[in-house]
Amino acid sequence: MIDARQRKNIKEDLFVEIVQKHHQQSGELTHGIVSKILTNSTRHPHGIKVQLKSGLIGRVKNIIE
Repeated sequence: MIDARQRKNIKEDLFVEIVQKHHQQSGELTHGIVSKILTNSTRHPHGIKVQLKSGLIGRVKNIIE
């Protein structure tokens, strides 16, 4: 499984599952295609923050291959 906490593994147009801020408690995942990477650091313990093409923002939990 690809590590979603490493920025180098996240690319635009990648199909991913994210958790939005208001769903962090429940862990509900939303899937979509990455349009923009918002995290600047090379690594983040909770996942890299991205914006999906749908406009939703969240941290990547899974990369769908």
